[in-house]
Amino acid sequence: MKLSQFKFKLPEEKIALHPTRYRDESRLMVLHRKTGEIEHRMFKDILEYFDDKDVFIFPIQWIPENPRWQNYVDIWHKIPLSKFVLNTVKLTLIVTFLQLLTSSFAAYAFAKLQFKGKNTLFLAYITTIAVPWQVYMVPQFMMMRSFGLADTHLAIICLQAFSAFGVFMMKQFYEGIPTELCEAARIDGMTEYQIWYRVMLPLSKPALSTLTIFTFVNTWNDFLGPLIYLTTESKKTLQLGLRMFISQFGSEYGLIMAASVLSLIPVLIVFLSLQKYFVEGVAASGVKG
Repeated sequence: MKLSQFKFKLPEEKIALHPTRYRDESRLMVLHRKTGEIEHRMFKDILEYFDDKDVFIFPIQWIPENPRWQNYVDIWHKIPLSKFVLNTVKLTLIVTFLQLLTSSFAAYAFAKLQFKGKNTLFLAYITTIAVPWQVYMVPQFMMMRSFGLADTHLAIICLQAFSAFGVFMMKQFYEGIPTELCEAARIDGMTEYQIWYRVMLPLSKPALSTLTIFTFVNTWNDFLGPLIYLTTESKKTLQLGLRMFISQFGSEYGLIMAASVLSLIPVLIVFLSLQKYFVEGVAASGVKG
């Protein structure tokens, strides 16, 4: 029914002349769509029109009176949630490992090695942080499709294996490590690869832990990347799986909330296990919010 088609003359005694002392005692007119019946109620009576599955109720009930624990069971049957979780774990672990590897290795070269054009190359690479991903996501997709990597996990892994932010953060941390350590290692006959692996990495646990948290959280919660590159249901991630609870005719908010709680557990585990290094790593690398 359009607003122009709704013709109702409100009785004058129902019109409020002064604001109520409490806002939830304001007048509320309820129109039943099925019967056409009209009720005159107070705004606080709106709770009577909600049931156990309704989420948007006022005032907010932080602790529900009747928790529906069955939602945590139903989410595993309504969609292939276990497959989505495995796909997300696979992508997150691989991308996190590759970013730690590439970022720390490139940062060592920029921080401790001398080569022509180092500062210019570093500045050009870091400048890409300022470019929003939405600007070049279409050319990236076309490139991956031309390589035959559309609808594959490999496309996401290849695109997210390198991080300018990770290189910047690791470089800032490496510059705080005395160069004399590297020079002493070279005198002892170590190669640059050995210095990076045996000297720099053991000393950079705070920075590596910080980068692990950032990368893990971003990859685990990534929605737009998998949405663009993955079309087969068996390859989708957890975030795309949550979208399946939203249909054209409604949303199953109880199932969405239950699945969202489960999706937060790995992130909390990673953060709590590495939090003792997190503050130290951010402070030492010079990264500020």
